Amino acid sequence: MNDLIIGAHVSFNKDTQLLGSVEEALSYGANTFMFYTGAPQNTNRADISLEQTKKAKDLMKEKGIDIQNVIVHAPYIINLANNGSNYDFAISFLKQEVKRVETLGITKLVLHPGSHVGLGSEEGIRNIIFALNQVITKDTKAIICLETMAGKGSECGATFEEIKTILDGVQYKDKVMVCLDTCHIHDAGYSVHDFDATLEQFDHIIGLEKLGCLHINDSKNERGSHKDRHENIGYGKIGFDALLYVLYHEKLKGIPKILETPYVSFDDNSKERMYPPYRFEIDMIRKQEFNPHLIEEIRAFYK
Repeated sequence: MNDLIIGAHVSFNKDTQLLGSVEEALSYGANTFMFYTGAPQNTNRADISLEQTKKAKDLMKEKGIDIQNVIVHAPYIINLANNGSNYDFAISFLKQEVKRVETLGITKLVLHPGSHVGLGSEEGIRNIIFALNQVITKDTKAIICLETMAGKGSECGATFEEIKTILDGVQYKDKVMVCLDTCHIHDAGYSVHDFDATLEQFDHIIGLEKLGCLHINDSKNERGSHKDRHENIGYGKIGFDALLYVLYHEKLKGIPKILETPYVSFDDNSKERMYPPYRFEIDMIRKQEFNPHLIEEIRAFYK
């Protein structure tokens, strides 16, 4: 049995909350998972149910899921890079999200650094640092993992150097880490096919000890496209073998890996009925053998 820590993005609804998330992850054959504590595109949030949280933790203990490997993703509407009219609200909402994560007993919160929206990357990064220093205090228990970005539009954090600048500017440095996304780094111009060289570059600039989690996604686009369009494992421009190499890399043992690959439609023309691919992708990853019939098998399973 290998010690691969592999999971996927799962749902979190107001009724079943963390318990529902755990049950969904287990149905995929996962031993970790990631979720938003509410819709990523808005700020509506239900109160955390301590009862459902306890049931979830009991189930995780029973099934061997270490809560230290579970990830919460901050909503992508939080933009810390632009200090316009929504800046104070973004800081306030991120503070609330950190509290929710801590109430759930989860230690890692993935955050998109933000988009400067015309201010320029230097000012955007200064805004991110200022905001994080408002959010993170000496008493903060959660670790914020800054996600590597594809460089779409005016995104900050598409280079290891930009991420490093942000990390260096945070006062409580033990409370910030990095989430490395394979689709994002590929689209930003880094090589996943020569992953050892890319990982060495990451280690030299940021340090491997700062790597808190990975998002494992294939990409619909060529390297350096700055597009950020995820693809199912082995069906994109990165490919199965390159992603498998990342997943089982000796230096990344013990770091949780999360799939955020696209749902599969009922047929090639449908956009209405969409099915999660994760149980099939995780099975394929564990077998370490590409399944060229993955899409057809997903459709047949949910039919």
